[in-house]
Amino acid sequence: MKPPPPAAPKSKDAAKGRLSDAKARTDFWLDLIIVIAAIGDVLCFIGAMLLAFYGRRFLSSYLTAKLVEFPYPLSYYSGHFIFGIFLYLALAGRTGMYSPQNFIRLRQIFIAAMNAVILWAMFYVCLSLLFSFQPSISRLFVIFSAIFGFAFVIYWRVLFRLALNRNGILKRLRQRLVIVGWNLEVDQLARVIMNDAFHPYEIVGCLPSAHNKYRSDPPHDIKKLGDYQDLAEIHKREEIDIVLLGDLDPNTTEIIALCEFCQRELIQFKVVPTYFQILISGLHLETISGVPVLGIAKLPLDSLVSRLIKRVMDVIGAIIGLILSAPLIAIFGFLVYCESPGPIIYRQDRMGRRGELFKICKIRSMHLDAEKSGAQRAVANDGRRLKIGAFIRKWNIDEVPQFWNVLKGEMSLVGPRPEILGLIDDLKEQIRYYNARHNIKPGMTGWAQIHGLRGDTDLNERLRYDLYYLENWTPVLDIYIMLMTFRGYKNAY
Repeated sequence: MKPPPPAAPKSKDAAKGRLSDAKARTDFWLDLIIVIAAIGDVLCFIGAMLLAFYGRRFLSSYLTAKLVEFPYPLSYYSGHFIFGIFLYLALAGRTGMYSPQNFIRLRQIFIAAMNAVILWAMFYVCLSLLFSFQPSISRLFVIFSAIFGFAFVIYWRVLFRLALNRNGILKRLRQRLVIVGWNLEVDQLARVIMNDAFHPYEIVGCLPSAHNKYRSDPPHDIKKLGDYQDLAEIHKREEIDIVLLGDLDPNTTEIIALCEFCQRELIQFKVVPTYFQILISGLHLETISGVPVLGIAKLPLDSLVSRLIKRVMDVIGAIIGLILSAPLIAIFGFLVYCESPGPIIYRQDRMGRRGELFKICKIRSMHLDAEKSGAQRAVANDGRRLKIGAFIRKWNIDEVPQFWNVLKGEMSLVGPRPEILGLIDDLKEQIRYYNARHNIKPGMTGWAQIHGLRGDTDLNERLRYDLYYLENWTPVLDIYIMLMTFRGYKNAY
């Protein structure tokens, strides 16, 4: 059944009136916020480059114990500053610094800003060498500019966001979402949106599908707006920004009619892809001989360049980790031996990338006969643990020998944690898409682990976090996960 079309406009002015005054005001505020944010970013980066210029001069003077006179005054570097600012703005735009959704979510601004300054430093140095800038650019100046620029921009964005939130502007930037139909996937999405006070979407309510039915009942805290035939009236009343179709039971004609209705009323139309429940963000539309085809695109780490960057990070991190952890291995290995004489390094078969098997290395934290009845996952208050084992497992000390696995290329610093080999055959049958996590190397830590999903926790939820990591990998995300690994130890036993 088609949703009733709105009355045909009698004039061009009436057609323009489809976009409500409230939406027009929102667009105006959004454009203004982006301009203010960009101006603030530029001023921050100009300040960072000035501080880096004079900071390098001061550092050179301090190290040489005498005042260093630069052969060129600051005015000679004005062209370099202008080039640096435009380069930063271009990269910041590419990384999402001016995306409307990121104004609401501070963590996304942090990640986007880090990506922008890292890329800025790399491009600035490479381009200055390629085009032989005169006067020449100091690499120390570039490093200082990137560090100060990141700090200043983040500080400015925090203050700017506080000002927007205090005046209620952030709430008005959220897009109003109406859900048509209801199923388990939609229910999961709705829970995420409602539990996040700074989510870019706001759920207005839900409607049944074109057949006036729900595949599953919406929760009580989701407002039921009426029947499907009332969509046109509901749009006028609620000022809907997005219609999300969560039920694909309607036939193609009905779905096309809904899509055309949204197009006429300037509403975004989105679909929950029920038939693609894995690697969703990798969905990609392409044309084959003029026919549109929807499929799963390559993941970030399918790229040779991305794998090379990750491998360089792994090698550097593994070498540093082995050097720093050597005393820990010696000390706690000795304590383990004193409590339970025998091998202090425990090796166990695990599955790596593409199903390759390897021996994972750990400091032994359990008794020698802990697996006499077969491999099993550790649980809270596990009686198989040594007394010292409880401590080293809580603080992840048992994991430090895995730097050797990382150096050998069997593991990565960050990735899905490798599961016990004897459990994988059962898990891949019990949990849909479980083996998708083996598309990349397992890691010493991961996105699921820093969210407390380790040990005897929900494997379906853990898999969801692992798949998110596969789809959204960046070098900055790896750095973030490694830093957050030291923050807490929830469910470490």
